[in-house]
Amino acid sequence: MSTQKKLMTNWRWWICSLLFVATTVNYLDRQVLSLTAKEFIYPDFHWTDADYGIITSYFSLFYAFCTLFVGKFVDWIGTKKGYLIAIGLWSTAACLHAFCGVATQWIHGYESLEAMRMVEDGTAAATAIASTGVWLFLCCRGLLGLGESGNFPAAIKVTAEYFPKKDRAFATSIFNSGASVGALIAPLVIPPLAKAMGWEWAFIIIGALGFIWMGFFVKWYDKPEDSKHVNAEELAYIQQDDQVAVTTEEQPVAEQSVPFLRCLTFKQTWSFCAGKFFSDGVWWFMLFWAPNYFQDVYGYKASSGTGMLLIMTLYFIVTFLSIALCKLPNYFVDKKGMEIYSGRMRAMFLIALIPLVGLLAQPLGAYSAWWPAIIIGLVGAGHQAWSANIFSTIGDMFPKSAVATIVGIGTMAGGISSFLINWLSGKFFVYAENLGSQFSFMGFEGKPAAYFIVFCICAVCYLVGWTVMKTLVPKYKPIVL
Repeated sequence: MSTQKKLMTNWRWWICSLLFVATTVNYLDRQVLSLTAKEFIYPDFHWTDADYGIITSYFSLFYAFCTLFVGKFVDWIGTKKGYLIAIGLWSTAACLHAFCGVATQWIHGYESLEAMRMVEDGTAAATAIASTGVWLFLCCRGLLGLGESGNFPAAIKVTAEYFPKKDRAFATSIFNSGASVGALIAPLVIPPLAKAMGWEWAFIIIGALGFIWMGFFVKWYDKPEDSKHVNAEELAYIQQDDQVAVTTEEQPVAEQSVPFLRCLTFKQTWSFCAGKFFSDGVWWFMLFWAPNYFQDVYGYKASSGTGMLLIMTLYFIVTFLSIALCKLPNYFVDKKGMEIYSGRMRAMFLIALIPLVGLLAQPLGAYSAWWPAIIIGLVGAGHQAWSANIFSTIGDMFPKSAVATIVGIGTMAGGISSFLINWLSGKFFVYAENLGSQFSFMGFEGKPAAYFIVFCICAVCYLVGWTVMKTLVPKYKPIVL
């Protein structure tokens, strides 16, 4: 065994690093809007939180709808082509956001963006500008959602191809941490870029990163059995689950495609959907609204030094704590000898307890804005660890030929919850702000009270999701076709 380890190549980790970079770029592209909206884009288009809530929520809905089909598309066309199409599309869409201002100016006949910006808020002209801007951004976000919906189905499929079951949660946690790394880098790069060059250039420069990634993926990726970088020892390690299946009297057969509608007949599919529905909305709410929260409640703009440090602190905690938490299933499986699904569900229950600290975010924020940054970071770390493990349950129980399809179906469920929380939050925040001191909750008034209510809902979502998952699939039961 020691000799084999010495001789084994480790190309699977280089592939994992590519997935990490793709996910980082994916989330950088998403964050450009949230980090430029309140300070730079709201004034140009005369938006309110309700307008912003519409854009973020419908992006989630576009994304969700597309994932329902893109997983099947990736399974059909193949990982390499599917991934390249996805990232090429979302990078193009990210760049197109930059032209929404010029297009709105042209549609309404203004001589310059400055003239459009100087229109008085609340007038019919301002309302028309806001409406046009919303529609143009929705078109770009729809295209972005179509492309970005391919990232996780393709990445999870690559993980299932390149890693044995026992390593998939950890590998998934590494590439999935690209989400928080992207969010960590974003406040350092995007607001200063928007301040120095204009918000339009922030979209163009960040969007162009995806095209660079495509060159590396074309050169580096092949299936492990076809890759010149994977030797026999590493291939044997990657395919160890297939070898175990053969030794337990299962005859090796060619993988068969699983029809879409048949996937919906499995309780395992609905278990995954439930876990995604009750958790994804929490993450997307934090992703889109955290910069607004620090500005609305504490007065720190995303481009200010303190604002950037608050958001960085939040995602620094998410990035590094989530990777550590993803080792929990290994402890229960390797140290306690538990079967892999039981060990993973035990770990996910403990992870589901972490978001409960979100109940303290707003109360402790009365003392300092750093408390919410730390606490929201803990909730986010719990989410990322949860996300890595819930994705791994698919590889545990479904054949590789169905992995991307199941990811797409589950991500659709998560996207619906994201649509609901972003759309309702936008309307809720405007409602609470208009009422001011007449709207109160647990000692807080106006918009801070509204944020507190949303935090409370987010805090309990993971325990609800875990309970539904455990009820649907109480024991390990792989899909046999």
